[in-house]
Order: sequence, then C-alpha cells, then structure tokens
Amino acid sequence: MIDPSRHILDAFRSRTKKSAILNQRAQAVLPGGDTRSGVFFSPYPVYMTHGAGTQVTDVDGNVYLDFLNNYTSLVHGHAHPTLLAAAREQLPHGSVYASPLTGQIELAELICTRVPGVQLLRFTHSGSEATGMAMRAARAYTGRDDIIRMSGSYHGSHDWAGASCDPDRDRGIAAGIHQHIHWVPYNDLVEAERALEAHSATTAAIVLEPVPNSGGIPVPLPGYLSGLRALADRFNVLLVFDEVVTLRLHEGGYQKLSGVTPDLTAMGKIIGGGYAVGAFGGRREIMQQYDPRTPGAIMQSGTFNGHAITTAAGMASLRLLDQPAIDRINALGDRLAQGFDEAFVEAGIPGKTSHVGSLIQVHWHAGPVNNMEEIGAGFAAVGQLPYMHHLALMNRGLFSAARGEFCISTVMESTDIDRAVMLFSEALQDVKPLAAQLSESGAR
Repeated sequence: MIDPSRHILDAFRSRTKKSAILNQRAQAVLPGGDTRSGVFFSPYPVYMTHGAGTQVTDVDGNVYLDFLNNYTSLVHGHAHPTLLAAAREQLPHGSVYASPLTGQIELAELICTRVPGVQLLRFTHSGSEATGMAMRAARAYTGRDDIIRMSGSYHGSHDWAGASCDPDRDRGIAAGIHQHIHWVPYNDLVEAERALEAHSATTAAIVLEPVPNSGGIPVPLPGYLSGLRALADRFNVLLVFDEVVTLRLHEGGYQKLSGVTPDLTAMGKIIGGGYAVGAFGGRREIMQQYDPRTPGAIMQSGTFNGHAITTAAGMASLRLLDQPAIDRINALGDRLAQGFDEAFVEAGIPGKTSHVGSLIQVHWHAGPVNNMEEIGAGFAAVGQLPYMHHLALMNRGLFSAARGEFCISTVMESTDIDRAVMLFSEALQDVKPLAAQLSESGAR
C-alpha cells in the first residue's frame, strides 16, 4: 500500500536538516533528545533560534507564523518591545536577591485587583508548581487528603497532577497517590455529585481547568461551573480553578467571565511576561496558612519565586493585556475557528473546532467534544492524520501544537488570521489522500 503521508514527511525532513542533526546530538545528553516532553513530535522537533512579533525562525532559516506562542504564554508575541524595556530596566540592578521585592507587591496587587477569587497570593516558578501548592493549601485547610479531578485533565508534572485514570501507565508516581484522587468526567454534574456523596468526608477539593486547554478545549455546558460551585458548597469542599491558561480570556480570568468564583486559583504563563512564573492564591483565610508569622505555617519557598525580571515583565504584560486587548484577540480567535470550520467543509474532510476566545482546538471528527473521553476517542480513531496535518502546516510555514492547539497573540492582525486559514486549507489538501485511506479502511 502506498503511504499517502510520505511526501509530507520527505518535505519536512528536507527543509529541517539542521534540526535533525541537532536532535541526534541532543540524544547523547538528553533522554530522547528532549528536556520538555510537550514540545516533542515525530519524526523530531525543530530547533528555533529566534522570534519576533508573530514569527519564529528555525536553525534552517525557515520562518513560521506562530500560533503556539510557547503554549499560550507569549500573549504579546515574541520580543515585545514594552516587555523587553521592562526587563532591561531591571537587569542592571540584578535579577534576584534573598529578600522580598517591590515588584512582587506590585504584581500581586494588580492580580488581586483583577481576579475575583484571589485575595492573597504567592509566587512560584511555574504553573505546574502553582497547581501543586494550591492542592496542598486545600488539603491543609480542610484537613482532608483526597482530590476530585476531571478524567483526562492536565495540571502540570508534579505527582498529584501527573497521576492519571490508569495507574499502570503512571510510572514513578507513588501508588498511594492514586487512592486519594477520584476521577469524574468533565461537564458531568451527576458524576461529580456521586463522587462527593461517596468521598466528601475525605475530599479536600474539586480541581479543574474551567476550560481544559490541554484536554482539547471542551467548553463548559450551561450551568456546569456554577453547579460545581454549588456542589462544593453543599459538601463543604473547596473549588480550585487552574487558570494557568484561561486567565488570558478576561482581565479577571475565566472565573470573571463565567461569574463563578473559586476558593483557590492557580496561575502562570501570561503573568510572567515571557519568563518562568507561576502563582497561586485565593481566599484570605486559606492563604493565611502560608504566613510565616503563624504557628504551624505551611513552608513554601523557592530560589526564584517572584524573580525581579519576571515581575517587571509580568507587570508590563498585564498592563498591555487590558480588556479591550483581550476582546480583540478573542474576536480574532472566533474568526480563526470559523475559518478552520469552513475549510473542513470545503475539503470534504470530517472535522471541526472547539474554541473559547483566543484559544482554538482542531478535532478530526463530527461527533461531540464535551469532555476529554470524547475528544480522546476522536483522536484515537484517526491515527496519524492530525500529526501529518501538523507537519504539512509546518512545511507551509505555520507553527502550532502537534495536537491541533492554536492561540492568538495581541500582535496578530486579521491578515494573519486569513493567512492561517489559507495555509490550514492547503494543508488539508496535503492530507486528503490519508483521510480518504482512513475512510476506506473504516477507521473513521
């Protein structure tokens, strides 16, 4: 049987020869040639050398229109002059000291002013660490150990986040953690209620992304988030929102957009202006557990927590990301999703998008996408088709996540959206033979 994707792979290898060489070199010192699992894709990831505005350039000189933006963190694109100026102003004065910093106060004040559920906060190095500390805060405050999570959810790389519904696949995660995590489908209040009825006496919190970005962007059904809030109150457990990604959707995060206020919130990405950052915060009485003046206070530290460069760039980032700027990129996201949906129809290939504002996810089936199980089943049914389309997009100069995730930055214009739709449509034609083969084999 002729491989209908061979020409896509051959074109990719031909234009990324230097990346292939670097990938081989990296394997001698990095497992699989990688230090960040999320950026890997087959046959090998490209090595970027620089970014400017909406574009990134790889070691072979290929230029890409960037719709990944370091997995949503670069909401103002690459090397934004305002963010660079903020970082440069701080650089001559040093990067970090063994002391509190004024910048930490200023950034915390801005976040607390904007985000309804955050009265006090603490900084971390990453969003992953932020979700871990938020879970710890919930367990400490309630005196209970268990967490309710959404099946297929992602909250970082620590053990409480890395644990999945399938313990046999969770190598290196202590077996005891699994007995303290109870899984329910996203968008299913009935199952959430059942889990709480069975485990409320031992459950500290319900933890979820209000819109699961890594889970494929299923959108919350009407009443779902407010229903979870009501269940948390009824069963006396905490509601924790992971807004590491969704904070970009409104000045006050998705909690402001939805009108549902959690007890704790984890944050990251856009609050650091392109530098490593995380934060967690919430109700005053919960966060007071971290006050070192309090007997039995929770210890939480980190050499680079609230880094001076990060807080300076983070302030600049959030000031630029006011509500008019957010409304603008959300509208561009609507336009991109509509263009992709129309491209699927024109190509005669089953597919569609789910999206919320500036976050867009491509799906390769026409069925429901209300939770991660449905989304996962859709991807499993089409094999390599999404990944070949990703390579076809790269061959045409568009950079996105291999899993079909796209996001908008504030430096993008409508012309960038139109170009992306055009390239997306052309790449669909590249994979059409593969889609036809899948259809004939009954895989779709």
